[in-house]
Amino acid sequence: MNPIDLLPSPFYLFESIISVLNSAQLSRKAAPGPQPTPADFDVNIQTNTGFLPAKPIPRLPEAYSSWENALTRAQQVLVLGVNITEEDTQTRSDGELWRAQIRALPVLSTKGLNGDKQLLRRAHKVLAFLVHFYAHSIPDLTDGSVIIPRSLATPLLEVSAVLRMAPVLTFADTVLWNWDLINPELPVTIENINFGVELFSGTEDERNFWLGNATVELLGVEILHIINEYHHLPNVSDLASICKINRLLTRLSAIVKRIEETMASMRETVDPSMFYWQVRPWFNGSATGTSGVSWVYEDGPDASTLDLSGPSAGQSSIMHTLDIFLDVDFKLHQRRYPAPSDANKRSDVGFMERMRRYMPGEHRDYLSYLANTSRPVRDLAQRTPAVKEPYNALVLALKKLRDSHMRIACLYVVSMSRSTKVPPGCPMFAMMRRMERQQSQEGHSTGTGGNSLSLLLKSNRDATTRTALKSN
Repeated sequence: MNPIDLLPSPFYLFESIISVLNSAQLSRKAAPGPQPTPADFDVNIQTNTGFLPAKPIPRLPEAYSSWENALTRAQQVLVLGVNITEEDTQTRSDGELWRAQIRALPVLSTKGLNGDKQLLRRAHKVLAFLVHFYAHSIPDLTDGSVIIPRSLATPLLEVSAVLRMAPVLTFADTVLWNWDLINPELPVTIENINFGVELFSGTEDERNFWLGNATVELLGVEILHIINEYHHLPNVSDLASICKINRLLTRLSAIVKRIEETMASMRETVDPSMFYWQVRPWFNGSATGTSGVSWVYEDGPDASTLDLSGPSAGQSSIMHTLDIFLDVDFKLHQRRYPAPSDANKRSDVGFMERMRRYMPGEHRDYLSYLANTSRPVRDLAQRTPAVKEPYNALVLALKKLRDSHMRIACLYVVSMSRSTKVPPGCPMFAMMRRMERQQSQEGHSTGTGGNSLSLLLKSNRDATTRTALKSN
């Protein structure tokens, strides 16, 4: 690209110069004092891993081998309970034995893990996987409740309190912490990372699903670099700074486009039918409505006081970072154009904020820091015509990404939820019949975060559209 292409159009450049000269005193921001760095929030831009840890998470010490061994065994013998037929006595027996062994495990103290962030993450991941394996491997369970044994519930609640995150499987467990290095002697790069160390289904479709999500996170590292660079500019009012900000926004638009392409490419490696029927059910957490299976944590607090929805792409810290930077108003607090539709108002407007409770606490702190910055870029674009053009271009790129996400969700979830006509000879026939009964109880397709999926995605897309600034 020619460097001249990064400059705003002559009209906007002229307007910018006039704006700077006429309102410098009003718009000038004082040089920022000492600013926190992303590293203060466990955001690793120096190692170019972003919200992923700088190094793979190690296995737990020998004292916790019973958890590690149970997870290894689960991946060898367990299948979705809805897939188990009455005739499959061996699978039923293997599952019943595994769950009995889980119930017989002692309640291990987690105090020996305190002070080691990596081991705490591993403990959360292992225990959360075990909880989902336990709940979803039970045959013939489509409603009612399941008791999560204290051997899993108690330590998971303890570790979650230290990490300040939900006591259930999360995006962090399945994506941020679910990898190791192909060659430990080489740097952490996308080419040197093996994603999907732990899998529920053992399929390449599941592994490729995690790979796609992790690739988005690693692409997002440059987003973190750019936002950090913006917040550490000496000021945002002189012409040189405005030109610099325009270049930063243009770079962000290019990254968002690459993320959109990465998400779309998952259609080549993740089969929709396999994902919907064999992979996605494992992600579901405790039911919160009147139908489905709710979870009770033995010796734990009332389930209604816990966040137990399960992992969701809505828990991606990198996407929240971009939304906060642009000031996307999901909760409809701001008066913006066009006005929210009735469908927008009916959607779960608190979903994105609620998903932050599933993030590691330090990442949530980083988002709070960004949200409370003294130099919001949308305000800058509002009063600086030259910045408005690249700002709106970035908003449009994010809107297009959400359009693409809606199409993917339609293919992988909404369409699949309606595709239940399977020949009786198919091995999945019994499972499909059970899923048909379950869908008749649930109604609308929901995301693993427990939302009405289509309504939510459209609402988020429309909130992004409203973020764009009107032309004068």
